[in-house]
Amino acid sequence: MPHWSDYSTGERIKILRGKHMSQQQLANKTKLALPTIRAAEQNRRLSLPTLLKIANALSVDTSVILGQQAPRRSMEQDDRSTLRYISSSVHDTAAGFLPGDTEPVAAEDLSRATEKAWSLYWAGDYQELGAVLGPLLRDAAVTAQTLDGDAAHPVLGYLSDGYQIAACVANLFGARDLAYSSIGHSRSAAIAAGDPLRTARVDSARSWVYLRDGRLQRSMEVAEAAASEIEPRYSDQGAERLTVYGNLLNHCAVTAARLEDDDRTGDFLSRLHAVGARLGRERDFHGARFGPHTATTQAVGINVTIGKPGKALKLIESVKPAHLTGLADAARNRYQLDVAMAQADAKLFDAALDTLEGVLHDAPQWSRHQALPAVIVQKIGNASTARLRRVSELIGVPAIPVDGYAPATVKTAL
Repeated sequence: MPHWSDYSTGERIKILRGKHMSQQQLANKTKLALPTIRAAEQNRRLSLPTLLKIANALSVDTSVILGQQAPRRSMEQDDRSTLRYISSSVHDTAAGFLPGDTEPVAAEDLSRATEKAWSLYWAGDYQELGAVLGPLLRDAAVTAQTLDGDAAHPVLGYLSDGYQIAACVANLFGARDLAYSSIGHSRSAAIAAGDPLRTARVDSARSWVYLRDGRLQRSMEVAEAAASEIEPRYSDQGAERLTVYGNLLNHCAVTAARLEDDDRTGDFLSRLHAVGARLGRERDFHGARFGPHTATTQAVGINVTIGKPGKALKLIESVKPAHLTGLADAARNRYQLDVAMAQADAKLFDAALDTLEGVLHDAPQWSRHQALPAVIVQKIGNASTARLRRVSELIGVPAIPVDGYAPATVKTAL
């Protein structure tokens, strides 16, 4: 029996569509023309906006359509072990199945463990993160049981962060059920901690879970409601509130772009830049990272999504190497993928391969959980060069023409 990656992209779309959905029904659901669906299933045309719409209609990650993962998520052994350990830690802690010999720990120790967990998450070191998360959840839950009233609030906050990080990892790995349950536990703990900003930060992550699950309207509702709840007054210069608010606006802008609502996307982008300017520099609060450079780099990806590579390239020109040093590894890597996509859209194929290969070599563990590398390779097309074949092999997806064109030559230029 063939592996999922052995099928062509068009064959995978057809298989996912199944016998109970016709091409016309898929076209209706995506609001795409029937010839576009036919072309996609014949491997003749698959732009990024088309891919996103089909993935949303079929309720799968784009990486499933591109063959990077099977419909039942295909992961490496280390990833599967990490996810299994995180899952058991989340469910056991939430159910109260805690080791009887576990002793309460000092709040300062929990604070350090939480900071380390966030740092590992943003660095993309998921194996070590899994080893940290289990004890963090256990120790925070045991310690919270020994405290009452206000004394318990900080510990409940750390417990909320632990659940939230677990939800983010599960969401990235495609374990949607675990992501939903973890983010629910995180929100309950944040509310119990009496921390509105932490609750809003959890809602930002919850919005992302909905987004990855193709529930775009729900994603927008959650992020927009949370942003409205904590919107700072113009005179409010509190860095923590501005950071969480900016993070939520980013989710709103991304979702609006996916919904193809250009007016709202533009409005959210304007507000993003305004909040970034008010912050003045990059900030980190409860795992939310935001600042002026985050606003600009995120705007690059959003303009790529809405089909404006020219505007994205102009923004890229304004981003200096020093601006990227304050970003988390994951944010920096994602920005580089957006740069490569903008370059590919503009038919700057050599530059796109340069940028993409750099990310794949610098962050291989992080890259294998991303769908965009395969989109970029397919955008570049089936060029007869060892360079393109090598990059294709790195991500496990064959290079095929996309959008009806392929470069005549691709010279040596994640």
